[in-house]
Formats: sequence, C-alpha cells, structure tokens
Amino acid sequence: MSLLFEQPDPPSVAIVGDTRRFPVGRIFCVGRNYAAHAREMGKDPDREAPFFFTKFGSAAVPGGGAIPYPPQTSNYQYEGELVVAIGKAGMGLDQANALDIVYGYAAGLDMTRRDLQFEARDKGRPWDIGKNFAWSAPVGRIRPVAGHGHAMAGAIRLSVNGEIKQAANLSDLLWSCAELISHLSNFERLLPGDLIYTGTPAGVGAVRTGDLIEVTIEGLEPLSVTIGGPEPRSV
Repeated sequence: MSLLFEQPDPPSVAIVGDTRRFPVGRIFCVGRNYAAHAREMGKDPDREAPFFFTKFGSAAVPGGGAIPYPPQTSNYQYEGELVVAIGKAGMGLDQANALDIVYGYAAGLDMTRRDLQFEARDKGRPWDIGKNFAWSAPVGRIRPVAGHGHAMAGAIRLSVNGEIKQAANLSDLLWSCAELISHLSNFERLLPGDLIYTGTPAGVGAVRTGDLIEVTIEGLEPLSVTIGGPEPRSV
C-alpha cells in the first residue's frame, strides 16, 4: 500500500544504561495531584477523584533543550512533574499490581498556555488548546525500574534561571502512581510507550524567551529546557 505522504518517526526517549530508546505513544496528564497546587488553581483537593487530559505523543520533547515560545499566548507556564513510562499493556488493574506494567520514570514538564487554558475552562470547554500543542511535553532520560526500583518518594524541584520555583516531595502526591495507573486502566487499556505525567507541585508561573528551566527529581536524570523565540510563520 502506498501512502500519500511519509509520516515522521514517533519521538523516542533515551534510557539510562541502555543504547535502545523508549518509543513514545500516548501522553496522559493528571490534573491537580498536589494539594497546594490544587489550592493555587482555586480548587479543593479533597473533593475530586483523579482526572486526566491528554497530549499528542508528538508533543514530547525528548531530552529537553531549546523549545520555541508558542503562539497565541502571553502567559506561558511551566509545570515540573514525575513521568511514568509504561512498558506493558494493562487493563482494569488493581492497585496491588498496577506498578507491574511500569518500565521506568523520568523528569518532565507539562508546558501550558495558561491564559488559553483558563479561558476554555471558564467557558466549560476542553483544555486542549492550552495544554496539547507542539513542544509542550519535554521529558528527560528514563530510569528503568529494573535495577533501580520505583520512584515512591524523593524531592522534586523546578528552577527558573537558577531560582527555585517549585519544591515538594513525591510522597506529597494526592494519588500515588499505583493509584493513578489503576484508575486510568479502568477507563483505557494502557499500552507500551504510554507516558503518564503525574501532576505538578505548587509554584507554577510564567516564563519568557531566554529563560532556563531545570527540573530535578531525586534519583532521576535532570531535565533542562531553554525557552526560545516564536516559531516563524510558514509562507
């Protein structure tokens, strides 16, 4: 079968201690999974179950680096997060065995056009335009569970130009990785290559062209991203 045009190769993420790469499929993101961040977004963290939104796999930016400032926003914000990389298929998983399908963990960024997200939210519309766009999901090298174990606790921090903006511990997650995987797998069969962004601590804020964002999570590879200028318009 011939194709009308060639599709670009799917993004893939480097793996610590392995020459092979992790191919990215789908990206699931968890909203408001730290109590302090839920409050800074004006929500009560004690009254809602986990909820998810998605990004295209092509939004992944493996290894970080320079990313363009996106169009149609004046409030481009960072959200540092723990990322779970799924290595096996799983459907209807119990919490007790949910972590069995995890391949590894990485540091990530859920970059957000906050003004567009809030405009959509306030009108009762989907968040996609504020969350799911090109270059919006940087992800660092994946540390496999094999030989290292699961990322259950440890400091998570984000800095902008060397100044700490977000600081918490993975143990502060409202819903643990096992709970999130179990919950999501009851709505959708999880597949190898899926990434789950587990939510961000309090302290989100805007960045500008030239800013350097660094995400560090204890035991994982750090992630660095520089905000570039806007992409040029196509002719």
